Amino acid sequence: MQNEENARIRHTILKKVEPFSDEDLNEKPSESEWSAMQILDHLQKIETTIAEGVKKAAEKNERKKAWKKPIQLSVSRKVKVDAPKHTVPEEHYFTLDEMKKKLNSSRNRLYEVFASVDDETLKNNSMPHPVFGDVPLMQWFPFVGYHEKRHLAQLEETLRKIDENKK
Repeated sequence: MQNEENARIRHTILKKVEPFSDEDLNEKPSESEWSAMQILDHLQKIETTIAEGVKKAAEKNERKKAWKKPIQLSVSRKVKVDAPKHTVPEEHYFTLDEMKKKLNSSRNRLYEVFASVDDETLKNNSMPHPVFGDVPLMQWFPFVGYHEKRHLAQLEETLRKIDENKK
């Protein structure tokens, strides 16, 4: 079920950017905002980071349990959260084809990791989140979807501004 929800959100994101040129997608609405391509870059970096973090925590299997967190609150953009340094997007020109490959690769890696770890390990181990503290590994997969929903709203706003700037 979560696979389907995450896939649906990703599909929606990709549908939003398809009508735009690579130039438009790499344009920042303002100096302080990310371009659409930078948003996508951030999403693949977060997904890769989560996949590798879950893999490492599962391999260590330290039995560091944590309470379930209200990760669905991640969708709200009312609270500004600075992206961890290693997930800040690059100031780099990407084509949509390149970015789709990166996003596909990070998603496949996430699926591989979650498919390779048993439910007990996912329930009995955790890893830290900058806002929620220790989050059970089992919640990180749905977190990816909530995180992408959050950035879908940002992406729509960015694309609207880029469209308006062209007029």
